[in-house]
Amino acid sequence: MKKLLSILCLSVSISYGQNTIVITKSEYQQLKQSGLIDPHVQYSFSDLNLANDIKYSGSTEKNSVCDCFVPLDSTFTLAMVPNDDESSGLITLPFNFDFYGNQYNSLYINNNGNISFVSPYMTFTPNSFPDSTYNMIAPFWADVDTRGGLDSLGNYLGNGGAVWYKITPTALIVNWNQVGYFNMHTDLVSTFQLIISNGSDSLVSAGGNVSFCYDDMQWTTGDASMGTGGFGGYPATVGVNVGNGVDFFQVGQFVQTGTSFDGPTNNVDGVDFLDGQEIYFNIAGASSTNTPPLLISSAICDTISVFTGDTLKSMNSADFTIAIMTPEDGQSIQLDVVSDAPQNALSYVMTQVSNQYYDVLVTFNGTGVSPGIYHATMTATDNGTPVGVTTKQFVFEVKYDSSAGADELEIDDFQVFPNPTSAILNVIIKDGSAIDEIQIFDLSGKLLLSQPLSDKDQIDMAHLKQGVYLLNVYSDKTLQATKRIIKN
Repeated sequence: MKKLLSILCLSVSISYGQNTIVITKSEYQQLKQSGLIDPHVQYSFSDLNLANDIKYSGSTEKNSVCDCFVPLDSTFTLAMVPNDDESSGLITLPFNFDFYGNQYNSLYINNNGNISFVSPYMTFTPNSFPDSTYNMIAPFWADVDTRGGLDSLGNYLGNGGAVWYKITPTALIVNWNQVGYFNMHTDLVSTFQLIISNGSDSLVSAGGNVSFCYDDMQWTTGDASMGTGGFGGYPATVGVNVGNGVDFFQVGQFVQTGTSFDGPTNNVDGVDFLDGQEIYFNIAGASSTNTPPLLISSAICDTISVFTGDTLKSMNSADFTIAIMTPEDGQSIQLDVVSDAPQNALSYVMTQVSNQYYDVLVTFNGTGVSPGIYHATMTATDNGTPVGVTTKQFVFEVKYDSSAGADELEIDDFQVFPNPTSAILNVIIKDGSAIDEIQIFDLSGKLLLSQPLSDKDQIDMAHLKQGVYLLNVYSDKTLQATKRIIKN
């Protein structure tokens, strides 16, 4: 718990009118590690170093599992130098962003997994929503620390990730890229992205104006928030909060490993649920009494491929789950699906998990379906006032490709075990084999993992959900075999 700071045994100056303490970064760290940070005070660093228009200079190759991620390239600017609990300067937008009827054209990017419009926030221990104290949009409000440790001279190594942003005429993209957690831990890192727009940008699905997108999420809690090893203590909060106690919603609070998730106000959730997911929504307009349903899925932003012809049976059918959540407690949701695919090709089962959260298992079976592009429009309607409606179109590509059913290699050349597996999958290749790469896909055709192969490799599948996956092996980028892998 944070204690009210009554006596500072440090040299600081206090601006009483603004309830702000001017302090050095070193002094702040001493207070934080001692549990003496006052959550009601805004700390200002006398030795603050803001990013000076530093551009991303790394690889432009997209490395995320979901296409909703905008790949980092030289058009992104560093929001902040490596830091703990700091914020960007005020960033001006070339468009108006509608936040429950409030119009904003400037904002702050906060290191701790959120943006804010009224003032910057350095608060590292998240609260649940609603909270009248904070005006923020939080794809993952937690104690992010990008410093990454100290060298022998006491300088930050800067290997704890970074926060980047890009402004377009109609959108702001913020990427927390492989960020660590307090206190300078880099054993676990997380990557997530926020997009806000003017409501007409195609980067945000289905006419929304906000998108959360997640790559690999590995931790939830910093040391100063009662966490141990990145978990436990105060959970990370995902959601939006105007700060008036009325206009808000919470996606969930994440405090542990695993994929458990039952909505915003029930049990705490597993952070692995977020891996590869996109959450998009519309919070524009003065009619904030009812936020339309949220769609959560790793398949939201992809064309989903299935096969017909001489293929592995498991490749003829694509199964994926769409989560639908109503931000308001106690509402019901009606789901309508319209498709131009042949009858019985598309089916779905909707299951209520909690009072606000539904799972929809969708299956597209390409058996006997002519090759081509097919569409399905999913409309989720709640019973709020006014009625909230969210619509999303999915695209399915049916392919005929006899090579998709490539024979498995002889057992002497290629072995995979154990199968089924709960975590580690061993891959052994005979000496002299030309196999040089392995890829793992889910049954919707989404690439989840790609890595080069030596004679003996181990693949960690512990972070994947239970289910069936396809393992492809390649020689000089040519598919040689496909194996079905079962994850327990």
